[in-house]
Amino acid sequence: MGEDEEEDYMSDLFIKQDVRPGLPMVRRVKEALQKEEKQKEANERNRQKSVKEEEKERRDLVLKSALGNENKGFALLQKMGYKSGQALGKSGEGIVEPIPLNIKTGRSGLGHEEYKKRKAEEKLENYRQKLHMKKQANEQAADQFRVRFKNKQEERKMEGDLRKSQRACQQLDMQKDIDVPKETWYWLEPEEEDKKDEEDKDDECTSSDLSVSEKLQLLTAYLREEHFYCIWCGTTYEDSEDLSSNCPGDSAADHD
Repeated sequence: MGEDEEEDYMSDLFIKQDVRPGLPMVRRVKEALQKEEKQKEANERNRQKSVKEEEKERRDLVLKSALGNENKGFALLQKMGYKSGQALGKSGEGIVEPIPLNIKTGRSGLGHEEYKKRKAEEKLENYRQKLHMKKQANEQAADQFRVRFKNKQEERKMEGDLRKSQRACQQLDMQKDIDVPKETWYWLEPEEEDKKDEEDKDDECTSSDLSVSEKLQLLTAYLREEHFYCIWCGTTYEDSEDLSSNCPGDSAADHD
């Protein structure tokens, strides 16, 4: 076979090659990551350790190794009958492991950790107090809303009772040929009025200064005394004696 002869593209040489798209890029990225990792390891090995790191390594190495006979304190314990791994004390109720070292590496003064702990506890306590105060404020606001809502409902009910009393007063007064109410607000006011009537109302502002509750109380008393009528019963009685003996009272609460 000559050198100029074309290669067989169906041979095993071409079939075994991995021709997946993007594979060369993935291989290059993997090689770059491996190279970077090796460079980090080399830098870590060649890096000069600080004095603190060297002290820590030496201290950890010493603490991990058990005491030997060359230690004078350990030798004295052995002479007194102590064996390695045995608890201290005459009856063996003491500690087995040495007291651990608490190495202070920071530059803060003595008691600083306790100070930080106390400050953290105070901060937590202040936060809890704020949450408690906020909860109390929310509960108080909810109670005030309920009271206002209840008062508004009661006021609306009294306004309805006042209109009912004004309507009854107007009808009963007209039955007795009374053309002018005793007080302007004893009767229901017409929906449409002239400007002159509005000016007259401004002059009579003293009567409108009364609250709904006061108006209802005065008008109820007038209906009972003048017409022997109770708006709560919806009944006109024959006289005051009949009213007092058969009517439970002069308020809505007496008729509940």
